[in-house]
Amino acid sequence: MIQRGNNRQAIFYSDDDRKAYLAWLSEYADKFDVAIHAFVLMDNHTHLLMTPESNDGVPNLMQALGRRYAQSLNHFHKRTGTLWEGRYKSTLIQDDKYLLTCMAYIDLNPVRAGMVIQAADFQWSSHKSYIGQQVIPFITPHPLLWTLGNTPFARETAYAKLVASGLAANHQNQLTESAFKGWALGDEAFISGLQTLTPRRVTKLKAGRGTDKPVPN
Repeated sequence: MIQRGNNRQAIFYSDDDRKAYLAWLSEYADKFDVAIHAFVLMDNHTHLLMTPESNDGVPNLMQALGRRYAQSLNHFHKRTGTLWEGRYKSTLIQDDKYLLTCMAYIDLNPVRAGMVIQAADFQWSSHKSYIGQQVIPFITPHPLLWTLGNTPFARETAYAKLVASGLAANHQNQLTESAFKGWALGDEAFISGLQTLTPRRVTKLKAGRGTDKPVPN
């Protein structure tokens, strides 16, 4: 999930803003039964990786969080106007193929932006909680993290190496396109299963298959 500031304007003006956002994220994640696996708070956008218990969990969380945070920011910083660039953008990913890669993608946002040299240098992400440097109470590790090692130290070390090794260009491009266009990520069986649930196309068509034609309802 990605949510950006309107016209790419800043959505955080201070550390207190970021603390408030995370406090309300924690509150609404608990209220709407949504597990937060990873996050990063950039200057003008946020990324969240979540697993909801129900179909309306994420929409309810994002609506409540977005409204409350915008009202607070406008009040304390004496600002007016729209904060968010429309509705947040979201997509579905196949856990066993893309979850760890997606987490690394989120952690590496500040590195790609030139804000820090390494992911662990950035304060406003979930990365430190996965490498044993910080406890973030509302973070729920996904079960796939257990595949990285038999002990907490082994898992922390393995995850740190995973992020430090960076992302392959094709994975980075896939995740970026997926985040901004809403395409699902997964193997053919995963995509086919999702497509049976909705008339909306869940992934882009392959080249040469009439990509500009509308999908029939």
